[in-house]
Amino acid sequence: MSSNPTIARRQRWLSVLAKASGARLTALWQAVGLTPSYTVLRRPEIGLVMVQGRISGTGAPFCAGEMTVTRAVVRLDSGEMGFGYVRGRDARHAEIVAAVDALGQRAEWVETLEAAIVTPLADEAEARHRLIAARAAATRVDFFTVAREAGA
Repeated sequence: MSSNPTIARRQRWLSVLAKASGARLTALWQAVGLTPSYTVLRRPEIGLVMVQGRISGTGAPFCAGEMTVTRAVVRLDSGEMGFGYVRGRDARHAEIVAAVDALGQRAEWVETLEAAIVTPLADEAEARHRLIAARAAATRVDFFTVAREAGA
């Protein structure tokens, strides 16, 4: 993450928005009732990116395969540009992410977007993560070695 708070917030927002369900993001977007006037600079396009992994999470990188992504770029009438990259083929999801990114660069929208869209999505992602961790913990097996005395 960047040391600049604005850049760090934008990176966090883009991460949360990209990982969210397209349907859930659309519902929150519609609930807020935002209809910003913007120009689509790059209509949503579907493509592939190479996904890399690391051995044991920190070791040497390796190519894990390709993943479908959709990207979009919009510019508000006030000049701010927003970028949206999402996994999969949901064009509307990518466009909404780009619109939220652009609006998030305007000081008067930061609190509204954070409270109405980003925080609920981040909380839902954290709850999903805790549920997955709890399910994994339920199957955990602790192995130990019992030392035996010689001659026993």
